Amino acid sequence: MLEKEEIFSKVLRAGRRTYFFDVRATKADDYYITITESKKFTEEDGSFHFKKHKIYLYKEDFTAFTEILGEMTSYVLNHKGEEVISERHQKDFKKEYASEKAIAGEEVPEISNFTDIDFDDI
Repeated sequence: MLEKEEIFSKVLRAGRRTYFFDVRATKADDYYITITESKKFTEEDGSFHFKKHKIYLYKEDFTAFTEILGEMTSYVLNHKGEEVISERHQKDFKKEYASEKAIAGEEVPEISNFTDIDFDDI
């Protein structure tokens, strides 16, 4: 399916990811939305490439999609709040993670002094 030129577009830059929200027209000149996630990957030699994933969202699915998206985002925010909790965003993540596991009586994986660098986090 060949896509026509965008009618209305918005871009959300989020770290190494970029989200493109585009309104497009069908052959019958009705509108639909595409949401594209583009993620940058850097190779060892310094070159890079992008991986893209696209969702096509048609009018007949707008209501259900919006309801479920709202329900899912509310669930996450209600259960975990707006603070970002991850190794990338929280310097003492491993220490807190180990403490929480120990309190819960769960096995805590050994944490070495070596810093494991994940280039996806850069």
